[in-house]
Amino acid sequence: MTTVAAYAAPAAKAPLERTTIERRPVGEQDVLIEIKFAGICHSDIHQAREGWGEAIFPMVPGHEIAGVVTEVGSGVTKFAVGDRVGVGCMVDSCRECENCKAGLEQYCVKGNTGTYNAVDRNGENTYGGYSTHIVVDEAFTVRIPEGIALDEAAPLLCAGITTYSPLKHWNAGPGKKVAILGMGGLGHMGVKIAHALGAEVTVLSQSLRKKDDGLKLGADHYYATSDPQTFEELRGSFDLILSTVSAPLDLDKFLSLLRTDGAFVNVGAPEEPVSLNLFSVIGGRKTLAGSGIGGIRETQEMLDFCAEHGFGAEIELISAAEINEAYERVLASDVRYRFVIDAATI
Repeated sequence: MTTVAAYAAPAAKAPLERTTIERRPVGEQDVLIEIKFAGICHSDIHQAREGWGEAIFPMVPGHEIAGVVTEVGSGVTKFAVGDRVGVGCMVDSCRECENCKAGLEQYCVKGNTGTYNAVDRNGENTYGGYSTHIVVDEAFTVRIPEGIALDEAAPLLCAGITTYSPLKHWNAGPGKKVAILGMGGLGHMGVKIAHALGAEVTVLSQSLRKKDDGLKLGADHYYATSDPQTFEELRGSFDLILSTVSAPLDLDKFLSLLRTDGAFVNVGAPEEPVSLNLFSVIGGRKTLAGSGIGGIRETQEMLDFCAEHGFGAEIELISAAEINEAYERVLASDVRYRFVIDAATI
């Protein structure tokens, strides 16, 4: 075991503080990664504050990890020391079910192993990326292409793949009208990716204060959802609405914006249940759906896609001492558009 520095929440809703944790020895199929940067995802806050249910403490959040390989196990074939790599929201799965065999490890029938706030196959608690090092099986490690800076790559491991996977699955591309609901950490990546896929992109945001940013990132149109006129004007407009919002929404209002056979896909996960009038989907044969992250193969595809199109995330780099302040700013929507921790400051 190796002792490394980390920032952890000692209990639910408690401020994060500097501590040390134990990392397992490097096994035959493992890589040891020196973490360079770790993104702060809204889901880190949900889990550290038990918004999604009971959690495991102390908790070291962080599942947007970018770093460099410093040691490899004797059986590792994918990576070598010095490689630029990333780790996302999961570090293992059963690898045997139909979903795992299809490259959909995120939907492992037995449940994937989360990068943090989970228990691995050896019965050990998993700790995430707010730390200096992590040991991960090579099968759940991806390569970060040279075309993306490591700090801008870190958020792609969650925010990037969480938007890329549904945009690909629901065929966003030329001739499709796609709306991105919410212009935050996930939403800004959704805009970039949908635009790069060739779709006509509209941002639906509470206000117009981020309009200039949205248009700069690739949106064709930008509307405020606080304006009732928006719902009149855009009724029946979209093939796909991707909701990145983690607050409860009036789903019936947003479903009215879909064309016949359109889909409203949730990647934001509110802590509270939402209500729905089923006539909102029956009329127009509409789909209300959800999507998680992507599998390992698709995550690599997403990274290569972003590198090919020359973009990463829009980030604000912070020191580890600023994590608690950053959490409050995320809740206040005061970040453009993803906080990334410089792991050298941990």
